[in-house]
Amino acid sequence: MKKLCEGFSFQNGIITGVYPASPSSWLIVVVGVMSTMYAKIDPSLGIIAKINRTLDTTGYMSNQTQNIVSGILFGTGLWVALIITMRYSLKMLLSYHGWMFAEHGKLSAGTKFWMALVKLFSGRKPMLYSFQTSLPRLPVPAVKDTVNRYLESVRPLMDDEEFRRMEGLAKDFAFNLGPRLQWYLKLKSWWATNYKYYQYCFFKCSLDFLYLSPTTLQAARAGNVIHAILLYRKKLDRQEIKPILLMGSTVPLCSAQWERMFNTSRIPGEESDTLQHVKDSKHIVVYHKGRYFKVWLYHDGRLLKPREIEQQMQRILDDDSEPQAGEEKLAALTAGDRVPWAKARQAYFSRGKNKQSLDAVEKAAFFVTLDDIEQGYRKEDPVRSLDAYAKSLIHGRCYDRWFDKTFTLIVFKNGRMGLNAEHSWADAPIVGHLWENVMATEYLELGYSEDGHCKGDTNQNIPIPTKLQWEIPEECQEVIERSLSTAVALADDVDFNSFFFDAFGKGLIKKAKTSPDAFVQLALQLAHYRDMGKFSLTYEASMTRLFREGRTETVRSCTVESCNFVRTMEDLTESLKFFRLAAAKHQHLYRLAMTGAGIDRHLFCLYVVSKYLAVDSPFLKEVLSEPWRLSTSQTPQQHIDLKKNPEMLSCGGGFGPVADDGYGVSYIILDENSIHFHVSSKISCSETVRVSPFLWFNKSVLISAYKTVLLIVQKNLVGLATYSYNVFFLSQHMLFCWGGFLSPLL
Repeated sequence: MKKLCEGFSFQNGIITGVYPASPSSWLIVVVGVMSTMYAKIDPSLGIIAKINRTLDTTGYMSNQTQNIVSGILFGTGLWVALIITMRYSLKMLLSYHGWMFAEHGKLSAGTKFWMALVKLFSGRKPMLYSFQTSLPRLPVPAVKDTVNRYLESVRPLMDDEEFRRMEGLAKDFAFNLGPRLQWYLKLKSWWATNYKYYQYCFFKCSLDFLYLSPTTLQAARAGNVIHAILLYRKKLDRQEIKPILLMGSTVPLCSAQWERMFNTSRIPGEESDTLQHVKDSKHIVVYHKGRYFKVWLYHDGRLLKPREIEQQMQRILDDDSEPQAGEEKLAALTAGDRVPWAKARQAYFSRGKNKQSLDAVEKAAFFVTLDDIEQGYRKEDPVRSLDAYAKSLIHGRCYDRWFDKTFTLIVFKNGRMGLNAEHSWADAPIVGHLWENVMATEYLELGYSEDGHCKGDTNQNIPIPTKLQWEIPEECQEVIERSLSTAVALADDVDFNSFFFDAFGKGLIKKAKTSPDAFVQLALQLAHYRDMGKFSLTYEASMTRLFREGRTETVRSCTVESCNFVRTMEDLTESLKFFRLAAAKHQHLYRLAMTGAGIDRHLFCLYVVSKYLAVDSPFLKEVLSEPWRLSTSQTPQQHIDLKKNPEMLSCGGGFGPVADDGYGVSYIILDENSIHFHVSSKISCSETVRVSPFLWFNKSVLISAYKTVLLIVQKNLVGLATYSYNVFFLSQHMLFCWGGFLSPLL
């Protein structure tokens, strides 16, 4: 199996290495050169003759052999030159992003010609990493442009006096310190593939099917899902996953983030963490009731079948051994502060059986938790069940997920499942791509028998899972308890509301010729203003994967235009005009972020340079200290076709609040008629936790905002002139209420 994988890796490396040409094209070029030589035509303009004379000085070849070798050498050189030319041409073509700013649905003749050239130079049947060397580098925006865009973004958040002060700091920076820092940044951009590439610690959960429950058997669900994940890894290793293409399957996105999806762990450091990635891993580590088990994924040179993996999971579930001293809560080290974990790792896990067991965890393909509680959506209690389900996936008990692994698969006692992902290695769309593929494979391809087990037969010859051995001294157990206390305090402070919105979806929004994302963001601005009575700095994640090794950029969704729209909600005629202006502005900012002209990553990199040079910038210090009180992110629907399989509706994923006094809002626009939301805040903040049902930024305020914004759009669609208003309340949980709905006109 290892030799087979290495063979595929070598073969794929060659195919990717010569892309956009193909290995067979070498033979075509060489044969073409040789044919012209035998026809007494010199295609090399004398180069072949020079190679021939050089070979003649060796005295080891006949004239005929020299001619053949000379032709092959020239043909190979010509082939390499053609590859380089095609790559450079494609890189130049992909550096053009004017197509993003064109009116939706309208392509100019120039854009169509550009698309034809991109497809011409893109070759055929690209593999996952085929486009990597052809992607352009992320450009460095001009300091003045970034500063001006920053000032524009904070104008609605400041009064005149505050803005004049910030304007003075910004202009001083743009004319004095900024150009100096920019010079160093440009210098880095010349030799680095991406001057903005950075790592950050962030956790997000991905949920199971909303209504569908393929089996209630915990071991069976784990068996099929683990097998589906491994099938995905197999495709990834062979580069059989197709690169994501935009603009009618024309423009490629960077695929670098896939490289460390498996066999990777975040290693703590006292100053900074690092990512440890091993080339291959043939095992996983499973946590159950405080014990760690190493489970081999191969037997007799082949991947374990789903029923065999189920058998292994069942063996772990049936194991009634007690955890060793300090073992049960060991993973709390990965949930607490990083410095104590780094010191404990060096002091207690750098030798002996502790090192062997820790290596097994950190070098595992991924981590699995067989949870001993039941979770998932329940029709009889939809609100509390979804909230508890999502919150459990984010942090659990704070010691039953290994937060340093790229992802932890959690399978609950009742067969429901989910994912906890750490984001230093990749962004949410990459995890979402894995998760949707896994769910589709499990449900549509693998399936279950009538009694709920995985299909196939058990195999008693497979060695039982190995229980990892630990010797954790009391002083280390004290560190674990302190880390757990820190983590539990953070987890208990997170209030999480997950809800399914099915009053309408992107279908109706698109009929109004409005971007669904812009619509959602404007509704969030309205909801936030109704909740807080003020506007706040708003973060929306945008990707920069049009460039090599691109990660994310910030779209500052709170704009002058969006604020004007919110303020004019009393006049529906005026609101429609301001809605259109605000939606167009949001789309423009999103496109600027995607094309490398964002604000925040550039300013952050300038700040890093200032720290390197030991110079102080009051402007940068103030910018970087501004809190994101409304942090938002959209999870894209990528793989599951809900038109063909509507029962496979999933909940997407969510994350915790970024600011202590703010909200974290994640949403997934599922289909034509539904959107799923995850809204989080901190219980300890008096501004985000209040008893008045009219002031909650939860389901009540958010849905009310959506209905209001929709009515504005509907007025343009169907000419409604009058509206009725209806207020009603439904029980949510202890302090949550729904309310403030506009009458349903859908």
